[in-house]
Amino acid sequence: MEPRHVGRGTDSYGGYRVRLAETLRAQGIRDLAFLKAFAETPRHLFVPEAVRHRAYEDAALPIGAGQTISRPFTQARYLEALRLTGREKVLEVGTGSGYETALLGALADQVFSVERVLTLAEAALHALRAAGVRNVSVLVGDGTLGWSAYAPYDTILVSAGGPEVPSPLLEQLAPGGRLLIPLGAKGAQALTLIQRTTDGVRRTSLGDARFVPLVGEHGFDA
Repeated sequence: MEPRHVGRGTDSYGGYRVRLAETLRAQGIRDLAFLKAFAETPRHLFVPEAVRHRAYEDAALPIGAGQTISRPFTQARYLEALRLTGREKVLEVGTGSGYETALLGALADQVFSVERVLTLAEAALHALRAAGVRNVSVLVGDGTLGWSAYAPYDTILVSAGGPEVPSPLLEQLAPGGRLLIPLGAKGAQALTLIQRTTDGVRRTSLGDARFVPLVGEHGFDA
């Protein structure tokens, strides 16, 4: 599995990116395509100037509008559960900073991402362009409704925690597809993998998680 793109950003950050990939490898991330994506995707472009000096720490950072960019190890484990091969059409719910979107763009064929906060979507688009990502589209809207125009999706990734799986997302998941979503109360969820099989829908809990609330028609109230 080879990444389809990756913007390299400013060369002066190259050593930090490699060091981040080495940190992830030491923590158990073994897939070479994943490590290459983290080593080449310019995380500093996806964080505010005030915290840019911390861009390559294995830490969550604030990005504004009450949102955060997740810890890289958390994102790596999150993406690892999807078992991407490089051929998938992916729906991402919650563009946020755009960093995870860029990683998905490196590891899948096409990515369609929905973000409800206009300012975050605009900043993410700017960063994605600066990073050289070309196989990603971003929509401003209610992510719990999905993006029906390009359905069905092989993979759906929800980057916020909701009380239940939004029914539009299940409807937009292709046969054999995988949907990853944190489910539960605000501030305390179980990371849940949904797989659409010939026998129906199978759910697997992957452990505890803490994500920002999934806000929308099929999520929590704002």
